[in-house]
Amino acid sequence: MVLANSERDLGIAPGNTDPQRIRNFCIIAHIDHGKSTLADRMLGDTGVVSEREMREQYLDRMDIERERGITIKSQAVRMPWQVGDTHYVLNMIDTPGHVDFSYEVSRSLAACEGAILLIDSSQGIEAQTLANLYLAMEHDLVIIPVLNKIDLPAAQPDRCAEEIAGLLGGSPEDCLRVSAKTGEGVPELLDRIVAEVPAPQSSSKAPRALIFDSIYDTYRGVVTYVRMMDGSLQKGQRVRMMSTGSEHELLEIGVISPEPTPAAGLGPGEVGYLITGAKDVRLSKVGDTVTSAKDPASEILPGYQEPKPMVYSGIYPVDGDDFPDLREALDRLQLNDAAITFEPETSVALGFGFRCGFLGLLHLEIVKERLEREAGLSIIATAPSVIYQVTQEDGTELEVTNPSEYPDGKVLDVQEPVVEATVLTPNDYVGRIMELCQGRRGTLGKMEYLSSDRVEMHYRLPLAEIVFDFFDQLKSRTRGFASLDYHEAGTQSADLVKVDILLNGEGVDAFSAIVHRDAAYAYGDKMTRRLKDLIPRQQFEIPVQAAVGSRIIARQTIRALRKDMLAKCYGGDISRKRKLLEKQKAGKKRMKAVGAVEIPNSAFIDAITQDTPTGKG
Repeated sequence: MVLANSERDLGIAPGNTDPQRIRNFCIIAHIDHGKSTLADRMLGDTGVVSEREMREQYLDRMDIERERGITIKSQAVRMPWQVGDTHYVLNMIDTPGHVDFSYEVSRSLAACEGAILLIDSSQGIEAQTLANLYLAMEHDLVIIPVLNKIDLPAAQPDRCAEEIAGLLGGSPEDCLRVSAKTGEGVPELLDRIVAEVPAPQSSSKAPRALIFDSIYDTYRGVVTYVRMMDGSLQKGQRVRMMSTGSEHELLEIGVISPEPTPAAGLGPGEVGYLITGAKDVRLSKVGDTVTSAKDPASEILPGYQEPKPMVYSGIYPVDGDDFPDLREALDRLQLNDAAITFEPETSVALGFGFRCGFLGLLHLEIVKERLEREAGLSIIATAPSVIYQVTQEDGTELEVTNPSEYPDGKVLDVQEPVVEATVLTPNDYVGRIMELCQGRRGTLGKMEYLSSDRVEMHYRLPLAEIVFDFFDQLKSRTRGFASLDYHEAGTQSADLVKVDILLNGEGVDAFSAIVHRDAAYAYGDKMTRRLKDLIPRQQFEIPVQAAVGSRIIARQTIRALRKDMLAKCYGGDISRKRKLLEKQKAGKKRMKAVGAVEIPNSAFIDAITQDTPTGKG
């Protein structure tokens, strides 16, 4: 039922709401399972967004989110709801569904007491949904299983309900069946949230608020999204960020309903936003604790960690004159996304650019697209690489994020990052997935049958093997039915080597790669063949070689453009022709010694952006 009166009249105004009337929940779902559509339907049914203002994917604010149909940034919204004669406040936190943003998901879960497990009834449970479900269980959240898209002809709600019952230990009848598109079952879902999700509990009077997201506003500075865990905060109060120690005055405090609405304060259990005028989003880190500067809390809220880059890539402007613009664009982007790290680097081939750290491949892709759109830049992103820990013969340890940093001398040991990967697939494709994972140096952990035709496979894989084309290969081998989730699982020792690509005897750092020793020849052969086709012929012969240390493992030759020196000879002695050919040969030899091989930008872009094998086989 939609609320008609103001929140103040109903006793649920921000800052004065009885915690017993608050319900904080989030939605766990895989990409394209209807999470944003369900959120839209809830906004309409609770009356916070009028029919005239409603649009699809209302909470997805970025163009990229709307075009791709994915959620990148968490969003929170406060919705009123009435059950019987009692009015309640529902705080929904919309979470990203992709593996790259799993840390943001974990912080959103920590800000809630309940979670809606949303499953597409035509596809069943996916790996990422399963991973987030286990995260929710670790946080002791109340799980409400919901089957969406029951209006589709391909829907199989009974089969999906049995799968979920097997996971959660309940009965298939516990699964609520809804259609976010038509609105069927959504009011019943809101009633069930009120009935089953517990009210927030406060353990101390000292204010503590968990930061679950922050964005940068050009005019107002950092806007921090928080969930009040203990105590309350008021406008004008001085607050402290407990991990960074920075102190600020609260210039504005309020709730999102669904647009920012200023309030006098936030009480226990409430979800809202803070504006302090800070200009650096790194001062309001996701997972940090906000407390009062005057009467600070003694303990930070558990679970805070720095977001760690998993994948590194070099980003260079196509036009070298755009380097200052690229720096400015990255600075601006970092204000909205603190997970990006970057530092300047130079490449002999590509000029000045930046070595950037990302949470994963999707994160890299989104950052690249935003730089091109928002800053109007043409950029080259080099092949992604991961962090290696290298121990040299003298015991020196190096952290290598770029093949150019790999030491030239003998190496005692190389530690590479590994991940625990979970693959969910129909049992028809188990053999193909095993073949793929073994080809990428994977080790099978365990295999479980969720139902008669769905298998959950656990593999331990090197991160370098999955950051490039593993997901594409997985989808193509299983006709799109398999899903993947992974998380960090430490490091392991590996037999890795650096493959250098030499043009006319000179190394080109942009084409170098760190690969497994068994994959070195395959990489070198493929790269030399590709460059032979991409680099235009010169006046002299150019050898294209792949080398491991001083040993050449592959070679292709770009033949010289040959001028017909004998065209002007219409006969005469053979010695005259031989003299002209010897003269040409000497000239080409001299040209090869002093001539530089010019590689056009298009050749760099084509060579770098095409798939580069990083694994065995």
